[in-house]
Amino acid sequence: QVQLVESGGGSVQAGGSLRVSCTSSAYFYTYNCMAWFRQAPGKEREGVAAIYIGGDNKYYGDAVKGRFTVAQGKGGNILELQMNNLKPEDSAMYYCATTTRSSASDCYARLLRVDFSYEGKGTQVTVS
Repeated sequence: QVQLVESGGGSVQAGGSLRVSCTSSAYFYTYNCMAWFRQAPGKEREGVAAIYIGGDNKYYGDAVKGRFTVAQGKGGNILELQMNNLKPEDSAMYYCATTTRSSASDCYARLLRVDFSYEGKGTQVTVS
């Protein structure tokens, strides 16, 4: 069982930046797929970004490409999402998620269908 805890959400004006973080109860290892997805009220879950730890492969949803950056933080169990040039349509609850046994191609596929083994409780991001 992996516990994920998100932090760093908040409110920001359009065009601004925000960084959210995810702390995992387990250290990342080679076959981990770590990801962020979001869900706005009345909308389906949307894959935002993912990283396959083994090859440091990074994947992004079309809506955030060029604006968001996913990366491992210090400590070996922290995932970060840097969000720049935020838009009102980025407003949503942001969730951290993981699948512990994955591959680069599987990690990308999971991001597209938002299908992970564990997820956190989320952190709210509001852009006005």
